[in-house]
Amino acid sequence: MGQPVRDYLLTLCVTAAVTYLLTGPVRKFAIAVGAMPAIRARDVHREPTPRLGGIAMFGGLCAGLIVADHLNNLNSVFELSNEPRALLSGAALIWLIGVLDDKFEIDALIKLGGQMIAAAVMVIQGLTILWLPIPGVGTVALTQWQGTLLTVALVVITINAVNFVDGLDGLASGMVCIAAAAFFLYTYRLWYGYGIEAAAPATLFAAILMGMCLGFLPHNMHPARIFMGDSGSMLIGLVLAAGAISVTGQVDPDLMNLFAGGERAATHAMLPVFIPLLLPLTIIAIPAADLVLAIVRRTWNGKSPFAADRGHLHHRLLEIGHSHSRSVLIMYFWSALIAFGAVGYSVHSASLWIVLVIVGLSAVGLVLLLMPRFTPRAPHWAESFVPPRYRRRRHGGQDEEAEGASDGQHGPEGSQMASAGPERPVSVGVSGVNGATAIGPRSRFTDRDRADSPR
Repeated sequence: MGQPVRDYLLTLCVTAAVTYLLTGPVRKFAIAVGAMPAIRARDVHREPTPRLGGIAMFGGLCAGLIVADHLNNLNSVFELSNEPRALLSGAALIWLIGVLDDKFEIDALIKLGGQMIAAAVMVIQGLTILWLPIPGVGTVALTQWQGTLLTVALVVITINAVNFVDGLDGLASGMVCIAAAAFFLYTYRLWYGYGIEAAAPATLFAAILMGMCLGFLPHNMHPARIFMGDSGSMLIGLVLAAGAISVTGQVDPDLMNLFAGGERAATHAMLPVFIPLLLPLTIIAIPAADLVLAIVRRTWNGKSPFAADRGHLHHRLLEIGHSHSRSVLIMYFWSALIAFGAVGYSVHSASLWIVLVIVGLSAVGLVLLLMPRFTPRAPHWAESFVPPRYRRRRHGGQDEEAEGASDGQHGPEGSQMASAGPERPVSVGVSGVNGATAIGPRSRFTDRDRADSPR
């Protein structure tokens, strides 16, 4: 068998192309059927935007599986394993539930039950965790019920983690694409580097998932022309979970030539190698952390864990002054750091420079988080090359007026706003917070209720 990287690249490109080409017609279809919910208090977009982007993503998934089935280096995955069919069955079910929710907004408990049923469908067809390698203990075989419960729990957690983070344009699709890229590098190394055939389905799932996200991103970047909706966020969450489940508990330590003094010692020595297997949620650590914080926050306030609010991580970034695009890029940065850091450590755990690079990049990430706390000023010689808000103030000069106009505090528009009535506190997303222009003013809309209202 030749090196299948070209077949994976072809599958990825076909999936991305089909998803991209289908998104335009799907957008028109969503507008025609009225899948454009009114703006809610927790939303950050300015105008009603069509959903149902998951329809195009599901089409890309089907196209990727069909193409892979007809490629010489990848068709063995379908012949030797039933996992691709299990993924397609579970994805079709979760996608249908998401489409209904995007159009009719079904109850959260019904969606949770549908997620569990979709996971159970995959388990019945063989996509399940069989055993776990635990350092210091060795290989722990799971009973049928234990494997089923662990698989269902992982699927539900991953789906809801991705769904919770889908709050800004391009955020969920970009973060999942980064996670899928890191996971693809890891599983491809297991399959082609060590010859472990059990990692082949997970590698295929990661390639297709990257294609789905890359094909949808051009339509979903700020300002988004269409949202993926629950039909898309739950779909890519399920595919991501399926890849982790497929490879977890399927790798034999003997095949990796790391056997040293017994099974328990070998498993302990392979701890860095098993990091992405034992902790598949590391590749979506940011969405998972957001999920846990949201549940704790809502429960502490006496609300349902499924009650929507405006306290997610991306909302916090907007509150401290980051713009919409910069908030998304910061979330991308942290996702890439955690995902590729875990994969890099699993390859070279003994290298000190891996830890130093991660620590250094983490420091850079903290600086980026604190950037809205101060307004940088360019030196005099560079003022002609930067926007007005970064120029030094000159009393009575034009730069001060230009700067005030850019911040939404002075100038004709600002004067009209000031003369319109008493000063109002600046809310999230309104231009004027440290120069951020997350979404601009919402003067066209009536005052909405608070974020904890039913709407």
